[in-house]
Amino acid sequence: MVTTDEALSLTPRSWLKSLARGERKRLLGSALCGVLVGSQTVVVVVGLAWLIDQLIVHDRLPIDLLPVFALLVGSVLLRAAFQWGHETLSLEASLRIRQRARAQLLDKLSALGPIWLTSQHSGSLASQVVEHIDTLEGYFARFYPQLRITLYLPLLIVAVVGWLDYLVALFLLLSAPLIPLFMALVGMGAERLNRDQFVAVSRLSAHFIDRVRGMTTLQLFGRTSAAQQDVWHATDSYRRLSMRTLRLAFLSSAVLEFFSSVAIAVVAMYVGFGLLGYIEYGPSSSLTLFSGLAVLLLAPEFFQPLRTLSQHYHDRAAALGAAESVVSILNQPALVSERDFIPPLLASSVIELTAVSVAYPVRGQVIGPIDLTIKRGEVVAISGASGSGKSTLLALLAGFIAPSSGEYRRQENSQYAWLDQQPCLLHGSLIDNLCLASPRATREEMVTALQRAGFGPLLTQLPDGLDTLIGERGVGLSGGQAQRLALARVYLSNAPLVLLDEPTASLDQETEQFVMSALLELAQEGRTLVIATHHPEVIAVAQRHFAFNKGELVEAIL
Repeated sequence: MVTTDEALSLTPRSWLKSLARGERKRLLGSALCGVLVGSQTVVVVVGLAWLIDQLIVHDRLPIDLLPVFALLVGSVLLRAAFQWGHETLSLEASLRIRQRARAQLLDKLSALGPIWLTSQHSGSLASQVVEHIDTLEGYFARFYPQLRITLYLPLLIVAVVGWLDYLVALFLLLSAPLIPLFMALVGMGAERLNRDQFVAVSRLSAHFIDRVRGMTTLQLFGRTSAAQQDVWHATDSYRRLSMRTLRLAFLSSAVLEFFSSVAIAVVAMYVGFGLLGYIEYGPSSSLTLFSGLAVLLLAPEFFQPLRTLSQHYHDRAAALGAAESVVSILNQPALVSERDFIPPLLASSVIELTAVSVAYPVRGQVIGPIDLTIKRGEVVAISGASGSGKSTLLALLAGFIAPSSGEYRRQENSQYAWLDQQPCLLHGSLIDNLCLASPRATREEMVTALQRAGFGPLLTQLPDGLDTLIGERGVGLSGGQAQRLALARVYLSNAPLVLLDEPTASLDQETEQFVMSALLELAQEGRTLVIATHHPEVIAVAQRHFAFNKGELVEAIL
């Protein structure tokens, strides 16, 4: 698990390493199975070369070699079993790592809170949570185990080749470093392109969602064709960037294939001329059909781990590009505090603030220091000019942001209801939107809450009743109807603390009076109301009134 201090200093590589540490046993087990797969291949190749030598050169009968045939069949079966273990362990480790990585990212988004989320594109965040995390699959399921296999399996093969002919082993050792060297040179460019590609796809997701959300406005102003062209140009740019990335990936594979083919060809020439007697240096004079055929068959197997690694090298570049975008979020300082100990409150208090200040990284201190105690059942009005800090104070009371200094105390695990001037309504039925406040509420309880909120007359006119569909952000409802639907959620929540941010803004006088009457009913039930507003009518019904003056909260005399 990544701690807060570690998260703020993460790099893409260190984050990937920390994820791998959590599944080290499975990943190492997968790599071990991969090496064992290669070892069984060596047994089959050497055994096959020996059988051919015995049958052709020594004229032995096949029936005399049945034990060797049985050994080769057993090696093939063992190879299949090790291959199954290699793939099963790597896929299971990759799945668990992606689950943990996605949980880390979602926990971080929760710690950053709604204030930070409102400044981000939801399409970009959704792309990072889903697509960027899924991109890690190839890295942990294929590249990471294959990297370990590539470190050990060629050494095993070169040891067997050295036992048969040390000149071939020496040549393989000299040619092997050229392949990863050129792969690394090509891979650095691929890593940069993958990073740019992930940035592009995040922007494309945000661009597309913005256009979809603004479709009504675009249609009103006759700009749908221009918006369509913008989306086309953005997708075409992403296509071109993806093709450049794929070209580099194919280039890295071509480089490896070229060098490995040249090396295998040289080994084949050495074996051929050695068997014909044209080469008499070192062990070449003692080459036999068995040793020559064995080293010739083992040469491709020596380069096979490198060839497989090259095929998965694109997974590494893609994972680093995705990790960079995720780490940029994980390195953000949390806005919501995580407190293990909450000092006790007074028996009659709901929230207590002592010398609390709130500061933002760019703007500096915006409110504070503030001393405020809110009692149970009070109706508290917070007023001030636009930008004075009313919404910041409500976000602080709700726990959306943490104080930069001072002491903030609230009842542990206390529930609260939030009513905004632009309530969050989702695309779906009325039931779907009401279930956000109380997932287990019955239809009868929903109807009662809607009637108390003044939504009853409209509900009786709707042919589908509670199953009526509304659009995102309340499309299909007027501003007052949307506010009453949100008010019904407050009734359903039964939360003892209700926070309201300009709840009567943009409402007509009749709807405003109804909403305030409904809120006062909540106060009569013993709930605590904190209202940020600049309307005199709302302030008049409050029991206490506080006003912001240059970032400080001053209580006014009612």
